[in-house]
Amino acid sequence: MLDQTTETGGYVTADGRTIGDVVMDLRNITLRFGGVEAIKNISFDIREGEIRAIIGPNGAGKSSMLNVISGFYVPQEGEVWFHGKKRAPLRPYEVARQGIARTFQNIALFEGMSVLDNVMTGRLNYMKANLFQQALWRGRAEAEETENREKVEHIIDFLEIQHIRKTPVARLPYGLKKRVELARALAAEPKLLLLDEPMAGMNVEEKEDMSRFILDVNDEFGTTIALIEHDMGVVMDLSDRVVVMDYGKKIGDGTPDEVRNNQEVIDAYLGVAHD
Repeated sequence: MLDQTTETGGYVTADGRTIGDVVMDLRNITLRFGGVEAIKNISFDIREGEIRAIIGPNGAGKSSMLNVISGFYVPQEGEVWFHGKKRAPLRPYEVARQGIARTFQNIALFEGMSVLDNVMTGRLNYMKANLFQQALWRGRAEAEETENREKVEHIIDFLEIQHIRKTPVARLPYGLKKRVELARALAAEPKLLLLDEPMAGMNVEEKEDMSRFILDVNDEFGTTIALIEHDMGVVMDLSDRVVVMDYGKKIGDGTPDEVRNNQEVIDAYLGVAHD
């Protein structure tokens, strides 16, 4: 919950966390697929250290917006600014190198690999030694491998999946797979972490666990998080600010309390007929 504004334009939350300057600024974003506008002239920002939610009914354009942020989609109109610089169209791996990592609604893990090996793939941008360098400077390559493994093991411990670290992902229940995917994204040490429906398909206990881990990641790592999620209760409990979309338009933006009391948002979720 927003408590007071700072001199830099950030804010201090009710629980004492300081939210900093703008990390990502989305300006007048319009995205079309053929003649269909999936996103219609939407602007909002994401600030350092906050948990920013994007919500809306099915078909609102949430996933399309997350794909714009992550570089999977390039909008026909508008600008994406990241850390004060206008972002040119980039391939997804180039966006990842800028410090943006994400999870997916449909889990995208290597099913035949162990949990440890899956999480290690999140360190690819930090693995600089090629095969020739490994042969020529074995000590440097080993030091790099040790550092990467230590960081991965820390994340595995942090997310409480050490007991399954050698288990093939294919043998895991759905909730643990979602946690492994979060671990892999964290291994990239992102400046901005994007979570695409992190609670989808989970039971109540799994949702409680994932909510706790998201809050812990934000608090302990200081990671800025943007997420889309259908569970309104979860969103209101987790988020510092919420932007609401409906039919590709922004219909609300503010704190959970402000959004909860926004009549246009209430109408969208209660299914009031559109004019």
